[in-house]
Amino acid sequence: MRVLLALVALICAAPLAAQDTLPPAPYAYQQLADPAQEAEAAALMATLRCLKCQSQSIADSDAPMAGDMRHQVRTRIAAGEDPEAIRQWLVQRYGDYVSYQPRVSASTWPLFAIPLLLALLAAFILRGRLGKRREPGA
Repeated sequence: MRVLLALVALICAAPLAAQDTLPPAPYAYQQLADPAQEAEAAALMATLRCLKCQSQSIADSDAPMAGDMRHQVRTRIAAGEDPEAIRQWLVQRYGDYVSYQPRVSASTWPLFAIPLLLALLAAFILRGRLGKRREPGA
């Protein structure tokens, strides 16, 4: 029974070590030789969110997934691809959450509209409350 329990625990723990045994992608921690291309890559990486970390860009994160994303950005920049095309590819692959600069779309418009509606509602309530206070003293 103990052997079976140990075997089940070993099988359950195996996926935890799978990612850490892989070497990092070549451009995960290595800059491009061309300073202009590296500047483009760094600017793009600062606007992309690491999906594993809490609110860190892929430029700041040490997570293996962020390293893979940095490698993809640098490889595509070195190949001459436009940074905006790379951003769109990453958004298609990982969703809108990957970008710190979200686009207005059918799924994201409430994120832009709700704060405006709340500000208008707060202004309307404040106007009503302050307007009532001024009447008795006038």
